[in-house]
Amino acid sequence: MTSDRVKIADAAVSEWHFPNQATAPGSSGYYSIRFAPVHLHDALAALFGWRHEVRRIISDVSDPGVARLKLDWWRDEIRRSIDGAPRHPLSHALMPGLEHYALPIEPFLEQAQQVENTLYARQNRDRQHQHQALVQDRGALFELICRCHAMDEPNHLATARNAGAWCEQVRRIRDAGLLLRQGREVLPHDVLQDAGLSHEQLCSPEHRQRLPELLVPLVEGMLLRERPSHADRVMPARALRIQTRIHSALLDELIRCKFDVVNQRIGLTPLRKLWIAWRTAV
Repeated sequence: MTSDRVKIADAAVSEWHFPNQATAPGSSGYYSIRFAPVHLHDALAALFGWRHEVRRIISDVSDPGVARLKLDWWRDEIRRSIDGAPRHPLSHALMPGLEHYALPIEPFLEQAQQVENTLYARQNRDRQHQHQALVQDRGALFELICRCHAMDEPNHLATARNAGAWCEQVRRIRDAGLLLRQGREVLPHDVLQDAGLSHEQLCSPEHRQRLPELLVPLVEGMLLRERPSHADRVMPARALRIQTRIHSALLDELIRCKFDVVNQRIGLTPLRKLWIAWRTAV
């Protein structure tokens, strides 16, 4: 009986090895890990898995009180895992990476905080604050990936954080129509104010069609200027190079489609992601 329980537990943990539900074939996460050093595959997949489980609270739990309890449970769970006492199968899959690369707890908690901010609909008042939120969101994940590549110099971590924030901004532009339908933030308060709109007005069907015109200056003024094309020279973490190149191609596709994201989701095909990942790797 004990042997059966051990087998079940091992199977549950292995579900979070690469590839897992957070790094499914065809996703950018999948290709960035697929071409990373083999010994990092499971550790990186577990990091994507942790982010996936925390962020799915936003879409899966409608009751704010229950959502907060689940989020607090994951916060406590990462603390238990850092202390060597994990409970969840994902946490067990995360343990080898936590121990071997001495991953700090702060990037995990920052990602959880951004989920809380979304749950409570906290708006960023300007582009600077929105950028900082993105740095503490996917930027925190990119820091952890960077550390798994044994790169913990301050300049490497800062570059990884900014690259993660940039990629997350591209993703949010891609998903902008869906985010508005869910009542979630796409543009910070100052950008909306300049356009004579409130967040609630932009979310309404009447004003939602203005979204593409509002995205143009954001991209021209920030995303194109800050495109992390220098990442290859200062950040040799292959998984992050692949991530940034895939998202750079996605941005080009969004520009080509004139940000027609109100009622559709523009993306790259798995074959194109594979080609970008392979070219980056070789």
